[in-house]
Amino acid sequence: MSGFFLELFSEEIPVSLQKNLRKGLLEEIDKFFHEKSIKSKKKFSHSTPNRLIVVFEGLNKDVEIKSEEIKGPSTSSSIQALEGFLKSKNINKENIFKKKLDKGEFYFFKTKKKKLKTLDLIIQNLPKIINGFKWKKSMKWGTFDLNWGRPLKSILCIFDKKVVNFKLHHLKSSNSTYIDKDFEEKKKTFNDYKSYQKYFHKIGTILDQEKRKEIIKKDIQKVLKKKNLKIEENENLLDEVTNLLDQPYILECSFDKKFLSIPKEILILTMQSHQKYFPLFTKKDEITNEFIVIANKKDSKGLIKTGNERVLDARLNDAEFFWNKDKSQNLVKKVSGLKSMNFFKGLGTYFDKVQRMRKLGALISDELLISKEKVELSATICKTDLISEIVGEFPELQGIMGGHLSHVQGFDKDIVDAIKEQYLPVGLNSAVPKKPFSITLSLTDKIDTLTGFYGLNEKPSSSKDPYALRRVALGIIRIIIENKKDIKLNDLFSYSQNIYLEQSFKLSNDKFLKDISIFLKDRFKYYLKEKNIRYDIIEAATKILDLNKISTIYQKAISLNKIINKQIGEDIVSSYKRAYNLLNSEIKKIDEKLSNTTDTGLFKNDFEKKLYEKTNELREYLSRMTKSQSYDEILVLFSSARSEVFDFFEHVKVNDDSDDIRKNRLELLNFFCKTYEIFIDFQLIKDINE
Repeated sequence: MSGFFLELFSEEIPVSLQKNLRKGLLEEIDKFFHEKSIKSKKKFSHSTPNRLIVVFEGLNKDVEIKSEEIKGPSTSSSIQALEGFLKSKNINKENIFKKKLDKGEFYFFKTKKKKLKTLDLIIQNLPKIINGFKWKKSMKWGTFDLNWGRPLKSILCIFDKKVVNFKLHHLKSSNSTYIDKDFEEKKKTFNDYKSYQKYFHKIGTILDQEKRKEIIKKDIQKVLKKKNLKIEENENLLDEVTNLLDQPYILECSFDKKFLSIPKEILILTMQSHQKYFPLFTKKDEITNEFIVIANKKDSKGLIKTGNERVLDARLNDAEFFWNKDKSQNLVKKVSGLKSMNFFKGLGTYFDKVQRMRKLGALISDELLISKEKVELSATICKTDLISEIVGEFPELQGIMGGHLSHVQGFDKDIVDAIKEQYLPVGLNSAVPKKPFSITLSLTDKIDTLTGFYGLNEKPSSSKDPYALRRVALGIIRIIIENKKDIKLNDLFSYSQNIYLEQSFKLSNDKFLKDISIFLKDRFKYYLKEKNIRYDIIEAATKILDLNKISTIYQKAISLNKIINKQIGEDIVSSYKRAYNLLNSEIKKIDEKLSNTTDTGLFKNDFEKKLYEKTNELREYLSRMTKSQSYDEILVLFSSARSEVFDFFEHVKVNDDSDDIRKNRLELLNFFCKTYEIFIDFQLIKDINE
């Protein structure tokens, strides 16, 4: 058994490209081995900023290629088709034979059994695999034709402790590599991965990214335990830092405590996003002036620590200056400055947008029974942070900084929170506004945005959504559902459209309301799918979607999904299906339509009477049901109707000789089915046999 070992040494490759290369190249080489019947006992890939390493262990030196029959054209095909087949396989007519299949007679060619050397196969195919790797972003350098994530400088390739000799553009493979990424004069020769890994471990380089991550995590925990502090869980930051270095060392650093007067979001963003540091917090989640830096070498003289502290100090000095300047400027007076900031071509400026939001927010405030004045004020100043110095420096903090600025200027807490949370939620799993004023402002912003873009026909396509409108629509749906508040969306979108027209903006989409309805329905179905609702329940819940009752429809779908595979769900569906199936088949045989009225005077037995009384009981319960009551309760009541339904079919002949009695019994079944359909369209729910 032999080992295959490949190292590609380059200039530092960005983290995202590095991860794709590590995974993608391993998969491509593994795919090639599989196609050539080359089996391995173990495979893995590692990477550092400069090195990509792919290893396969337990490979055979020789590969036996089995004989196989290759199908050619039909015997009825033209002579040109046959000649083309012979040419493509480099064979003569003597090498082919005819064989009958279900679809006719075809020419076949049988390959010979042969034995190939694994080394030869690698030499023939590896350059193509490397050269054909699909980068998200790549570059050329110098006068070379090779496209790579960053300039590729050497290729080390070994099989069975021997060099795999091949050429890739200007580079030739060898058994040596650069051992110091900073001083490329030093090279060393290796004949297998084991000696390679042992050498780099000896000089402190950890090739395995997972081991690097574990070392970083353990060292951070030691610092936290010593200081009795904690960090925010940030797997993305940890993953990025892990892939930015190969010799991790923990440095304990600090900054001037005066900067703690700056909003903590600025401190966190500066350290985590801009500098890749780990800020430290007290057990009460208060940020401290201490932070952790992961360096790529030992800092025996303390120069790396000092350098990082100076860089952060400079950034925080700038942030402090911008913050102090912005908080001294009155937000209400800054509203006029929004006139010079465009929202979108054809939709006016941000000043126009906040005027629309004021009116739309006032309508929502009536529905939620909250202060219209507070809503209008929060809408008026909610975008002023966009023209602040601090958001210009930290655009990720828009909204959040608006909340801080309104707080220091003494605005009401409801207004402060609404401004801070106006962009929430930002995804499927992010936080959702829960307070009435926050709900109102967030909905107002999102409805105005959707109205404008859909009004201009700037809709998402199947592959592109440049303005993140799917996220906006999902945000509206999540706010409504997760706050259990049915909002009159139809009225709000219609009113929003009128506000645009009042501002003299021309919305070219004549089917605006229909398109919005379809779009929101699609996003609602996506949300239900993400909540693992069964597909037939999703279809039943959204067949005729009332946008004004999204929360109610969701609660019904959730309740039904919980019990659909239990006995209670089986009882509900089987009761409905039995009644519906008979009704659907018999209704076609009568001349006149059903009148949706059941005449109790025509009942001939107690089974009809009991089914009628049970259905009335269900109807009455549904009519007086309040929002505080659980939909689980009505489903339990639905399931209890099984005995009345099955007793009815056991003892009552629906297709009676009397036309009046037969029609009345169909009216009763129709009454029963329509009652169930008040809850959801049970026609689309599959029973246990479907």
